[in-house]
Amino acid sequence: MTSTPARIADTDDARALSATAIPVPELPGSTEELAAAAAIRLGWHGVVLPEMVLMGRKVIVVAELLADAHAERLCLGAAPEPDRATVSTWVWPEMDGRVPPTAVRIVGVLAVARHWRTALASAVPFARFGNAAAVLPASVAFTHDYLANCLPRVRRYGVSVLLADDERNLSTDVAGRNETVPVEDTATTRWVNELVYERVLATAS
Repeated sequence: MTSTPARIADTDDARALSATAIPVPELPGSTEELAAAAAIRLGWHGVVLPEMVLMGRKVIVVAELLADAHAERLCLGAAPEPDRATVSTWVWPEMDGRVPPTAVRIVGVLAVARHWRTALASAVPFARFGNAAAVLPASVAFTHDYLANCLPRVRRYGVSVLLADDERNLSTDVAGRNETVPVEDTATTRWVNELVYERVLATAS
């Protein structure tokens, strides 16, 4: 006698289970611990920054300081510029060659959350600019909501999904895009880069 794995259970059975009130699972560790483990699992090399708010989303950024550009900015006295209005002028054609160089490379953006909808709401906006991933409790992967609604979305946007079990071990459930993606230099990407640059320097000090 064989049993049907929970991940491919009969759709009607899954719907019946989804109709039952299921408490949202807790994360098995702190956001910082899980993010650090996720960066290793994904092969993202760089500084795993503390959680920060970017474009209204709580995320953890993995970034690499570009030594030559950072040294040039030190020589120019060009500190990180967090003011969005100021940075928005940097992409004007007449400013070409007159603005400081980009001093960090954003390797990827992580969203660690108890529910997949929260994680995707945070991670997806950054998938346009590079690698993005969500870290979720492992138990969510056995729900109909996750199978029917989360998986199609993460595959569409190229977001990776990592599942954390009770022992804080991470497994890759969905391998999204994980590559060096050329990022268009826009007012938004430059501003985000400056905020990350500021956080990298603050973390290193």
